[in-house]
Amino acid sequence: MLKKYIFCLLVLIIHQTLMAQSITDSTGSLNAKQICIVNISAHTATGNIPALRVAVAEGLNSGLTISEVKEIMVQLYAYAGFPRSLNALNTLMAVLEVRKKNGVKDEAGKEAPALPSRKSMLQTGTENQTRLIGRKISGEVYSFAPVIDRFLKEHLFGAIFSRTNLDWKTRELVTITALAAMTGTEAQLRSHYGVGLYNGLTQVQLTELINIIETSVSRRQGMLARLVLQSLTDQKPYTAAQIPEEAVFATGQKINNANFTGDAWLQSLITADSSNSIQVGNVTFAPGARTKWHYHPAGQILLVTDGLGYYQEKGSPKRLLRKGDVVKCPPNTPHWHGASRDQAFIQIAITNGQNGPTVWLDPVTDEVYLAEPLR
Repeated sequence: MLKKYIFCLLVLIIHQTLMAQSITDSTGSLNAKQICIVNISAHTATGNIPALRVAVAEGLNSGLTISEVKEIMVQLYAYAGFPRSLNALNTLMAVLEVRKKNGVKDEAGKEAPALPSRKSMLQTGTENQTRLIGRKISGEVYSFAPVIDRFLKEHLFGAIFSRTNLDWKTRELVTITALAAMTGTEAQLRSHYGVGLYNGLTQVQLTELINIIETSVSRRQGMLARLVLQSLTDQKPYTAAQIPEEAVFATGQKINNANFTGDAWLQSLITADSSNSIQVGNVTFAPGARTKWHYHPAGQILLVTDGLGYYQEKGSPKRLLRKGDVVKCPPNTPHWHGASRDQAFIQIAITNGQNGPTVWLDPVTDEVYLAEPLR
């Protein structure tokens, strides 16, 4: 009996190692299969069936097996509910039927082997959860409703995370994607970012995942996911922030220089060149973020596309900016702009560089920033 158990255990370990080699990537970026996994997970979690059909086909074309795609959808019952999981599985069946009629032979892949029955699902789930997270989990909610703790350990960490046709890193990729795509799950998302990093996902991969959410699901959800990840990176508690319902342009890359206080992102839309000195960028400010005092030798125009923000010229009161407002910044006039304390702010900045680059001055003090705006 012991020999049989050891043999089964070795099979499980070898299979999980092979799965890790086939799906994960050591370069630090998402590979083609992982990108497809993100898209399948996001559209399963949000119930976007037309987009899911495309994502499933792309995933199969990238080399995902039928077993792997099924497992993604089965796992997500624990996060998105049985209806979304069942709808996704029916979509997979329909896609496979069409592909079969068109002469496409998809690889079935390996189903997860039966688990040894020496331990209960509760014991197995408790051990898996502790290994996955790196510590034992406790909390008031589990004391308040002990049954949810039992269900999590038996169903999710026991029955699902013991299945070896997806490795744990991939399962966290699936989970994080679903939580980033769905609304109202920021607290769980922040927790699973940490679990994903603990299990081998990289900061680069999480950022790429967010980019996919932003372009394929919702720019608003992508921005939320970005703010949650930033709170973890900065080791600050995440506090729910009011952000625009939907952005017009992508958030772009985080601005990593000393000219901004707080978190801001830039998506370059038009780059100045020899024939045109105008540059245009979409700037997204997290709540509380703002520029330094600065001026533009040839002036600037700001178009507010969403959120709530501030604008102030030196010697003038601070103005409140809302969606649809337009600001004309005079040449060589020191000013600053940014988000309000509680809401994000998005602007299109149109800057004329014909008389030289932006001149950056001193940071905006908290006293100036917190002063009451002119409404």
